[in-house]
Amino acid sequence: MDLENQKRVLDLSEKYGKENVVVIIGTSEAESAGLTAETVTAGDPTYAGPLAGVSLGLGVYHAFELKDQIDANVYDEQCGMMEMVLDVDAIIKEVSSIRDQYSQYKD
Repeated sequence: MDLENQKRVLDLSEKYGKENVVVIIGTSEAESAGLTAETVTAGDPTYAGPLAGVSLGLGVYHAFELKDQIDANVYDEQCGMMEMVLDVDAIIKEVSSIRDQYSQYKD
């Protein structure tokens, strides 16, 4: 997660309250999804950005996890092709593992 997006997440969580912010990830690899999830829950593991040492505990999900909550046409248009070629199970497993460990605001 780049520094600019870290700052946006921090600002939004301060403005609206951590309990009212949910981060939806759309990365294509489990490792990068996990790093992003960890950044918005436990803090930036690289200690390079505004979330370094900042444990927000935000709710975090990958778009693949929300398939049943998204209009089918929109999901197919935006995620359908990627769902066919990516390791969806590994991505979901990684993000849900981080969420279970660090998110204070899930569900």
